[in-house]
Amino acid sequence: MTDRIRFLLDGTIHEIGPVDPTKTALELLRYDLGRTGSKEGCAEGDCGACTVVVGELVADRIVWRPINACILFVPMLDGRALLTVESLGTPQAPHPIQQAMVDRHGSQCGFCTPGIVMSLYARSIMGAGDAPLNDALAGNLCRCTGYGPILAAARDVPPQPRDDAETIAALRALRRDAPLDLSFDDPLAGAARRWIAPRTVDQLARCLMDHPEAQIVAGATDVGLWVTKAHRVLPVVVHVGDVAELGQIDDGDAEVRIGAGARYADAQAVLARLHPSLDELVRRIGGVQVRNVGTIGGNIANGSPVGDMPPVLIALGARLVLRRGDARRELPLQDYFLDYGKQDRRPSEFIEAVIVPRPPPGRIVHVSKLSKRFDSDISALCGAFAVDVDGGIVTGARIAFGGMAGIPRRAPACEAALVGSAWTRETMERAARALPDDFQPLSDVRGSAAYRLRAAGALLTRMWLQATGGQGAHDLMAMEAIDG
Repeated sequence: MTDRIRFLLDGTIHEIGPVDPTKTALELLRYDLGRTGSKEGCAEGDCGACTVVVGELVADRIVWRPINACILFVPMLDGRALLTVESLGTPQAPHPIQQAMVDRHGSQCGFCTPGIVMSLYARSIMGAGDAPLNDALAGNLCRCTGYGPILAAARDVPPQPRDDAETIAALRALRRDAPLDLSFDDPLAGAARRWIAPRTVDQLARCLMDHPEAQIVAGATDVGLWVTKAHRVLPVVVHVGDVAELGQIDDGDAEVRIGAGARYADAQAVLARLHPSLDELVRRIGGVQVRNVGTIGGNIANGSPVGDMPPVLIALGARLVLRRGDARRELPLQDYFLDYGKQDRRPSEFIEAVIVPRPPPGRIVHVSKLSKRFDSDISALCGAFAVDVDGGIVTGARIAFGGMAGIPRRAPACEAALVGSAWTRETMERAARALPDDFQPLSDVRGSAAYRLRAAGALLTRMWLQATGGQGAHDLMAMEAIDG
């Protein structure tokens, strides 16, 4: 057991500890290290004011990622390199991105500006080139003004890759072979807390057998809010972010095997090759900062009824590989979700991988997400459709929704109304009328039950319109959103 966390800050090794393992990196920066440039705007990974850039050694290079420091736990920095807005320049010698923000009047109150600068800096050093600026800034909210001057500032600065030779050598020296195992005696709670970060999947399996009560954490995009918003105490945390095997992706001919620890940012291209609509869906799963830490398996294991990816994976017929000790089992993803807050996962068991069959040629795949805010918002409703049509007749259908029940779930009555019927708009409307037999949605801040049922039916028609080359699909959904 060790009580020291080691990471690089501006190229200098920092060792800290003992430390509360659920202390956030933002708290460490502002209150312990005096780096107050990073701001706390939301404490939930939504506004981007706290954006920092974290570098991780991958093979022989460093991958730099903008990340929200407000929900990043301090031990997740172990073995990594950290850059903050103070790393870039000074008032006397600002970084080119900082100077461009000044020259283009891209800052008003200035609260959000450090996070915006760090997002643009990450894009610059990773050589993003023609990657859309809007995507790079979707996770940064500016409350004062529009983004025109900010975008203009970003266009003024060309990509500037870093010389990381010294940083690579320093990170190699920080590498651990044994798990990180931290213990912290909390004087306020009167109890000890523990953070364990295994390095291999076998170590993870043994660790969870020894600690069945542990809270598994991957990217902390949800668990972070348990701490910052709900002030929950997590006595034992097992972090899976350092288990390399869980991040592996096998892009096979017949199916794709995605390790449960694969980040959305790393899996996006592979998912897009399954079907282009998945690329757009992943692009809307939070901002870049969220996708840089959030994982496919974590999204599933969390069991949220409005998680964006599970309905799609259910429609595609995905399976889970679950492991407990040395034993593994496979389970159709649709059977994993039992009830609200309840999943088919046994004590000490964890998701090891998600296996997604590649859609056969000719299968119609369509995904639609409805949310109050287009980017970086939780779904009010997400619909996923996989339909087979032969000779003008629907021969197979897998329809799944999120936001319509306490779990992401298929719509068997809707599917039955489709299969065997003509591939027509009238069939879509009849299938939509079957949706109340499948779901009795709740009303909440994201939408009423009536809106959800009506919108879900409209998504069926939208799918048909796009598949048949019909016009007006966008106008149809715009009308539904207004009426809802």
